[in-house]
Amino acid sequence: MTHQAHPYHMVDSSPWPLTGAIAAFLTTSGTALWFHSNNTLILKLATLATALTMIQWWRDVVREATFQGHHTKVVQKNMRYGMALFITSEVFFFVGFFWAFYHLSLSPGPELGATWPPTGITPLNPFEVPLLNTMVLLTSGVTITWSHHAIMEGNKKEATLALLLTVTVGVYFTLLQLSEYMETPFTISDGAYGSTFFVATGFHGLHVMIGTTFLTITLLRLLAFHFTTNHHFGFEAAAWYWHFVDVVWMLLYISIYWGG
Repeated sequence: MTHQAHPYHMVDSSPWPLTGAIAAFLTTSGTALWFHSNNTLILKLATLATALTMIQWWRDVVREATFQGHHTKVVQKNMRYGMALFITSEVFFFVGFFWAFYHLSLSPGPELGATWPPTGITPLNPFEVPLLNTMVLLTSGVTITWSHHAIMEGNKKEATLALLLTVTVGVYFTLLQLSEYMETPFTISDGAYGSTFFVATGFHGLHVMIGTTFLTITLLRLLAFHFTTNHHFGFEAAAWYWHFVDVVWMLLYISIYWGG
């Protein structure tokens, strides 16, 4: 940085985008093999490749941000724009699922029995596990905000406690959703209702697991004193993502569990 006449970060060549792409390809092909031939070898290799890519890529970014000083104010500003655009793309990802659900539910055709839920489908009670999951995620939104304010005030003890609570709540949500899936009286193959329900809630569950991983890495960085009161974009990015997950769940709960 001492030899640069500009505040931007010229990223070094990295193998991790390539290994990440290979891992993604192996994940999709391995999942197909698992579904059709019950062969999990490729999927296990894909999971290992994904984990190694994540660990090493995150290590490099942490090194650039914390120890090499590459994340200047200008770089942080551009990263905020990038994260905002990424979350916007995620919003439109879920828009497709909501569009499909409302298209089917607001005007069910004769193949659905001209009713919604379709004939033969017993929907879940929205005031049981789904309501508990809603309260759990709303609680996590409070704790992640508490942690953020504690970081800005330089209170590491409170920030760590609040972030640990958020990670715990994220894991609890995933376990609750798993138990719900095991007791659901319909499956993903049960027509339009089953497919829209499990694809929408399942992808949200995947985002919760990704967000929980994001927050776990952030917690480890917080314990290692990587954040200061005015330099903690890694935490902010994780918090933005988690709030997005919260909002999507509220819309899912209102639309699919309660209204559906």
